[in-house]
Amino acid sequence: MSYRWIYTEPSRGSSVNGLKQQLNIPAEIAHLLAIRDINSFDAAKTFFRPQKKDLYDPFLMKDMEKGACRLSSAIRNREKVVIYGDYDVDGTTAVSILYTFLKSFGLDVEYYIPHRFKEGYGINPDGIKFSIDKKASLIVSVDCGITAIEEARYAKEQGIDLIICDHHTVGDQLPDALAVLDPKRPDCSYPFDGLSGAGVGFKLLQATTKKLGLPDKIAWKYLDLVAISIASDIVPIIDENRALMRRGLDLINTEPRTGIKALLNRIKIPPGSITTSTIVFSIGPRINAAGRMGDATAAVELMITNDPATADRYAAELDSINNMRKSTDSETMNQALDMIENQYNLDDLSAMVLHHPDWHLGVIGIVASRLVDVHYRPAIMLSTVEGKVKGSARSIKGFNIYDALKKCEDLLEQFGGHEFAAGLTMDRENLDEFRKRMNHIAFSDLTDNDFQPELEISCDLDLRNVSIKFWKLLTQFEPFGPGNMRPIFVSKNVCIEGVPTIVGSGHLKMKVRQENSPVFDAIGFNMHDYEPKLRNCNSDKIDIAYVLEENHWNGKRTIQVRLKDIHINQRI
Repeated sequence: MSYRWIYTEPSRGSSVNGLKQQLNIPAEIAHLLAIRDINSFDAAKTFFRPQKKDLYDPFLMKDMEKGACRLSSAIRNREKVVIYGDYDVDGTTAVSILYTFLKSFGLDVEYYIPHRFKEGYGINPDGIKFSIDKKASLIVSVDCGITAIEEARYAKEQGIDLIICDHHTVGDQLPDALAVLDPKRPDCSYPFDGLSGAGVGFKLLQATTKKLGLPDKIAWKYLDLVAISIASDIVPIIDENRALMRRGLDLINTEPRTGIKALLNRIKIPPGSITTSTIVFSIGPRINAAGRMGDATAAVELMITNDPATADRYAAELDSINNMRKSTDSETMNQALDMIENQYNLDDLSAMVLHHPDWHLGVIGIVASRLVDVHYRPAIMLSTVEGKVKGSARSIKGFNIYDALKKCEDLLEQFGGHEFAAGLTMDRENLDEFRKRMNHIAFSDLTDNDFQPELEISCDLDLRNVSIKFWKLLTQFEPFGPGNMRPIFVSKNVCIEGVPTIVGSGHLKMKVRQENSPVFDAIGFNMHDYEPKLRNCNSDKIDIAYVLEENHWNGKRTIQVRLKDIHINQRI
């Protein structure tokens, strides 16, 4: 798939030359800072060296005083507490943080995570009844609860206090809870609204520690789980999240807790080499797999245990569940691709609406995202559960999938989500009309250009300027993630050294250089389609878009070009 390259420019008033001179750095590094709105020495120092002191006072969050006072009272009075969380990585890490924190004070604490398919997302009556049966006087919800209007009322009627820690968008009405902690509350003046659910739970822990008169370091040991939640939940890694993420990664790399160490041993990744990417592609999917396939208990049990044997058992279980999830992913993806090829004309589809009654609800969201990557148009994957058609939708830039579902509201029983992702439920009899209407909406709203994905380019880079010093400066931009994505560079009129080859499962490998530059290894994952084009062109001059990375091989470290796209010059 070829991309349109869109260059990111600094905001008006930014001075790349000024930064270059102030910081004594290459122009390209100054440009990377400027497009992140970092325009002074002090701002650059905070960005490159985030500290714990940069974290905001938790009491700036609306209702934090009430929440921290109530939780500290529960600790002092040794009350029964239930931690109620979501079944994804953010929810399970948040539950593990609060559960372990309260257990450290000797509290009788339980946790409750709803079954993905039997109960669905959020606080539900069964969870409240569980708390009643356990004779709990306090429920703390994490990564859910902001829409639990009826459930909050039910808990209150039963004499149970409820503290809600959430980070999702607030509806028209707030639940009637003892405290509602959500930086997205319109009446909340907390300086940063991009926290993960576990991040909000951590702020409650921070505030409670202060109320108990304990040292701040009590809270810091939970930042490893906060970092896992931040990376996995795709929240922006800027501002306070950057400081939390940096400290959390340090903790994972130097003192991983028992469960995380067991998981790293299982997947053969040594502490000391953990990055945001490691969490996103290795740690997070295994923690998430349990909830995706139904029951998230194993994920929480892994993270709360201090016993190595127990940790090894749960790490093995999560790895096994994840392998099953990957197998289900692959089978479902192949079925979806076959369906598109054999039953539809892709040229006539502005939105892909696919249904199979036996598809697993836990993986269809992942597959919808992959279909978008392959065919770059909105994708809706649907299954049948107890007579109802349920599914997940994923979209592309320029098409708000939530708004599109809103236009089909008369056909849907339930729907919710945001611009790029949503979930929905409908009667089977409405499926054909829904498919027609979604395709019509997408056809009306999208232009031909919208169906060609964009690649956001940070800046042009001469390969002659890529040195160890440049690489060390570039690594200071980590941790990467939303709001601080890994820079994508473009080098033009690049020469190919030797003959491009295909390695592994369809990966393009070659060597590249510019005039008088060193020769760099270049790898393009799943870019095998380019190999015949490069072999058959009449010249070896190409323009490449890529990220730089460090390659480790036989004890040697080299800087490698990881290709994102190739433009073969028109003159060739």
